[in-house]
Amino acid sequence: MCSERVLYLASASPRRRELLEQIGVPVRVVACAVDEQILAGETALDYVQRVTRDKVKAGVRQAPEGAVVLAADTAVVLDERILGKPAGREQGLAMLRALSGREHSVITAVAVARGNEVRLQAVTTQVRFRPLGEAEMIAYWGTGEPVDKAGGYGIQGLGAVFVAHIAGSYSAVVGLPLMETAGLLAEFAIPCWQPR
Repeated sequence: MCSERVLYLASASPRRRELLEQIGVPVRVVACAVDEQILAGETALDYVQRVTRDKVKAGVRQAPEGAVVLAADTAVVLDERILGKPAGREQGLAMLRALSGREHSVITAVAVARGNEVRLQAVTTQVRFRPLGEAEMIAYWGTGEPVDKAGGYGIQGLGAVFVAHIAGSYSAVVGLPLMETAGLLAEFAIPCWQPR
């Protein structure tokens, strides 16, 4: 087993940190503020890749020289429209109503960088919700879980009961595609399964 190689995570997401720790990769968090506005004519895939690239570059600027940095971004996409984090209760409930009984895509891009060297990969997963009742959507919003989640739900939490089918990477829907991430990290000599 290689000696510990620390990864710098350019994300405030506790879910991404937990996923990396799950596969045995020690992380230190670095700040990265980037513009996440959708550009005119930008596809969801282009958007997620651009924001992820911007995040990892911002992380490289904050991390020690020569450090390996990881960043990611996730978008929930329905009818070619990106559903971001809900601005409030009404928008959150509108998102859940739109997702009810339908299939949507979740696109997560992950980038790993050292200096000017950047590797990026995007993963698309299909998620289908069962039909949702109005009362349960209101109750779910009341739990507080949807507030900071893209698409207004968390598959790894209470929102799991809405998911009828998933095709693709579960961990990508949570926020980080672990198989692809492990491959990218290996290119930068960051091993998984490091001893705690």
